[in-house]
Amino acid sequence: MTTATPELLKVPEVMARLKYSRSKVYDLIREKRLASITEGRCRRIPASALEAYIRTRLEESS
Repeated sequence: MTTATPELLKVPEVMARLKYSRSKVYDLIREKRLASITEGRCRRIPASALEAYIRTRLEESS
């Protein structure tokens, strides 16, 4: 039996997908609007957290 490993994105990948600056992505993380994990100096954002952020923004705008 295999368990699916969640896709983890680097900050530059999130920046590219959202067309946001590095500081904006870190602001979202700091404000707890975008979940992330840190291992040592590596920060990773689960793809599911990015999808949840986008979904929330869409709901807020409608």
